[in-house]
Amino acid sequence: MFAVVTTVILYVFGFVFLYGVIRLGVRHAFEDLELQRAKAQREEELAAARDRSFIRDNAFLAGS
Repeated sequence: MFAVVTTVILYVFGFVFLYGVIRLGVRHAFEDLELQRAKAQREEELAAARDRSFIRDNAFLAGS
């Protein structure tokens, strides 16, 4: 009987621990996703600014 109770307790604690690990992993994944999204947006804005300045400086290449 002691072995069954011990097994059930360890089984339940194992699921609680696994839930915590998965929750922590998902939280970190969402944080990384937000950082990547902000970085991609910044890079896109910088590329657009570079394109505008390039066209302004080299209007003859742009056909303007």
